[in-house]
Amino acid sequence: MSSLFSKIISGEIPSFKVAESEHFYAFLDINPVVTGHTLVVPKKETDYIFDIDSEEYKSLFAFARDVAKGIKSAIPCKRVGIAVIGLEVPHAHIHLIPLNSESDLDFGRRVVRPDTETMKKTAEAIRLKIEL
Repeated sequence: MSSLFSKIISGEIPSFKVAESEHFYAFLDINPVVTGHTLVVPKKETDYIFDIDSEEYKSLFAFARDVAKGIKSAIPCKRVGIAVIGLEVPHAHIHLIPLNSESDLDFGRRVVRPDTETMKKTAEAIRLKIEL
């Protein structure tokens, strides 16, 4: 059975795509902790990030770095933080989160509820700043 993220990557479930390459896909989190919270996933479905083979792992983080640079350019923030939790969906993924304070990485709070138009504009703003 395909994971939620595999269905997003295949287009079965819509997403607010930020970037895509042959092997990776980045899209806005629909439950963001802050505006611009982005998920980066390998297209090859692997449950645990540390089970990904070494070359794919390195490439995933290089792709995430490019996406993070786009986020930093598009979203007013001091830095872009990174988190790998992996308990929510059985498909390895990286959270990229625009940071202005350490509390922006608090996954226990869900304070941002962007509407569809805001999500579209945010994804487009980030997408235009990414250089792959």
